[in-house]
Amino acid sequence: MEKISQLISFVRDQYKTDKFIPLHEPRFRGNEKKYVLDTIDSTFVSSVGAYVDQFESMMQEVTQTSKAIAVVNGTSSLQVALRLSGVSAGDEVITQALTFIATANAIVYNQATPIFIDVDLDTMGLSPTAVEAFLEEFGELLEDGCYNKSTGKRIAACMPMHTFGFPVHLDELLAICNKWQIPVVEDAAESLGSYYKGKHTGSMGLISGFSFNGNKTITSGGGGVIVTNDVEMGKHAKYLTTTAKRPHPYEFFHDELGYNFRMPNLNAALACAQLEELDGFLADKRDLATAYSALFQELGIKFREELPESKANYWLMCVELNNKAEREDFLKYTNEAGIMTRPIWNLMYRLPMYTHCQRDAQKMRNF
Repeated sequence: MEKISQLISFVRDQYKTDKFIPLHEPRFRGNEKKYVLDTIDSTFVSSVGAYVDQFESMMQEVTQTSKAIAVVNGTSSLQVALRLSGVSAGDEVITQALTFIATANAIVYNQATPIFIDVDLDTMGLSPTAVEAFLEEFGELLEDGCYNKSTGKRIAACMPMHTFGFPVHLDELLAICNKWQIPVVEDAAESLGSYYKGKHTGSMGLISGFSFNGNKTITSGGGGVIVTNDVEMGKHAKYLTTTAKRPHPYEFFHDELGYNFRMPNLNAALACAQLEELDGFLADKRDLATAYSALFQELGIKFREELPESKANYWLMCVELNNKAEREDFLKYTNEAGIMTRPIWNLMYRLPMYTHCQRDAQKMRNF
């Protein structure tokens, strides 16, 4: 209790308020109002406009990828990314059991089935060792790809998620997936501004998705982006997310199943202004993480920090407690004191719609 009291005093000093402190409140300190008003004045507030193009160009530059496609939210970015990677009805996709629900849902939206694999404790992301062990036991390489010997289904993709902006061990995971001819689709929803060995997350897999929900490092209110280094795949992503309509001055002809996943220009205006502030947001988060690290070391509580080969965005500040009783006390006292804290997610296979899904035989970490 004394430790938590010290923490509460520290947080109040940092934020200089006695009011309720939410988990991740957005900050609008740049050109947000200017750009949104400009969009309103232009009347191009929907799915076509200069800010959509500008935001896509800015995201290509930030992530150092060849093509970025703005969409309506992070979940839709993953759904389309999986489809473009080759995932189709009846396939399976390897992902991590510890993740936000959107990761698993995006797989099922493609009429595929998740396989839930354990995470590494040092990243909270998909474990290459666990993936390799699963494939050695259940994988079988055939002419048209990797198949699951226990189900007979094709394992069409592997989707790691960079939990809270901490990059997974990508080199090892990519090497394993390449060996088994499984494309990697990065769920980079939480990791804008995070790097692995000098490369931005989302730039190393075949195709990736980011989120710009209201609680992310930057926000467009609602929005997402697909990024890839495959230019043709990127063009196809743009086509699919704009209803797969063939260009024509006035005729409406659609030649494959597309989606109305276009990011509105109004949201893109907000996103552009926020992205201009990204470096400042990341610097503030790093300063805060440094202060938290010193405090939690003093309190004897483990604070989650980036690994030597990674640069995390510190989207959320994470602590690891010794047991569930300590966790419940921590959650209870901080929230009652008006400082929002949250536990990590339930493991996906414990949710009612995913209890039937296969998972690795190893005992998973009891988060």
